[in-house]
Amino acid sequence: MYDFVVIWEWIEFAVRWTHVITAIAWIGSSFYFIALDLGLHRDRNLASGADGEEWQVHGGGFYHIQKYLVAPAAMPDHLVWFKWESYMTWVSGFTMLVLVYYLGAEFYLIDPAVMALATWQAVALSMASLAFGWIAYNTLCKLFVNANQTALMVALFGVLVAMSYFYTSVFSGRAALLHLGAFTATIMSANVFFIIMPNQRIVVADLKAGRKPDPKYGKIAKQRSTHNNYLTLPVLFLMLSNHYPLAFATPYNWIIASLVFLMGVTIRHWFNTQHARKGAPYWTWAATVILMIVIAWLSSIRPETPAEGSAEAPLGKAALVFAAAPGFDDVTSIVQGRCSMCHAAEPSWEGMYWPPKGVVLETPAQIAHEARRIYVQAGLTHAMPPANLSFIEPEERAAIRRWYESAGAAPGI
Repeated sequence: MYDFVVIWEWIEFAVRWTHVITAIAWIGSSFYFIALDLGLHRDRNLASGADGEEWQVHGGGFYHIQKYLVAPAAMPDHLVWFKWESYMTWVSGFTMLVLVYYLGAEFYLIDPAVMALATWQAVALSMASLAFGWIAYNTLCKLFVNANQTALMVALFGVLVAMSYFYTSVFSGRAALLHLGAFTATIMSANVFFIIMPNQRIVVADLKAGRKPDPKYGKIAKQRSTHNNYLTLPVLFLMLSNHYPLAFATPYNWIIASLVFLMGVTIRHWFNTQHARKGAPYWTWAATVILMIVIAWLSSIRPETPAEGSAEAPLGKAALVFAAAPGFDDVTSIVQGRCSMCHAAEPSWEGMYWPPKGVVLETPAQIAHEARRIYVQAGLTHAMPPANLSFIEPEERAAIRRWYESAGAAPGI
């Protein structure tokens, strides 16, 4: 049991680290090329026939960059492709989804108070929704191919709002916002895999065959790249949201998630306008601040207090195993005495107004549901309580370890 949990935690850590590394590489290159394209000087008659050029300095060196509107006259000997950053970001992200939310569906994906789903049903909904996202988005792009692109963005925003409501209606709050991020990131990565790269391969093939490439392929690829540019910041917010219960554990989490996409547009519009040397639209920052204030206000609206004696959601199979394990009563007393002053629906610790990460540990059922997290945070490690402010004793940590390990939990629990 001990060895399995340690190995499992490090696997999750390694995959998460990989995901962050590849995401930084993808976002960095994406933002750089968008800024480069917008900032090119196109008022110069270049002997190379390029559409524009830019001089840049970095790391002690000077770079002279030129962009061709369609393609150069001949295929260069060495061509660098930017694709693996996108692919590996999605692969590592989906792997995290499997490790945390699919294999730990009972704890992180399913909330019986929202919808009582079997594990297979929740996983099937998750995977189907990701596929639906690409199909819906790609269909909209084809329908609005010759229309005003603002209309396309409004239609896409409508889909995102609908999916925000859908996810919060079937999954736990934490899983709902993360899934909305995965939904959007899948669209972005699919843009690279299904549209941008194939179009670039067509242009390369034409160059090799001595044909003049059709400019429509570059135009379509640029459209999808621009969409990715505006969707990136909301995805980052949604991926970080699982650390902040004020974002995911509120009655209006779906509205909060929807407004985040508008903030992504206002922030990126500022930078894109600046890079294009078209002025400084300060109104975008005012709009962003207003949206953030609205989000903070929505997060502060507390739901009505449940009626006294209202029934708790039934425990899942894994939680029942921990509730029946030897030593559970002792661990319940330890957790209620050392942890529940903070991890409560209404924390009693001075200056704390909501439970950290939305984790509530007031009842035996809640403690059984959070068994693995308690084991890792307070049993295997000294992460909790922070700075050991509630003075948990070594013997109490040992009791937590004995209880969890005696349950003989199955892989993934």
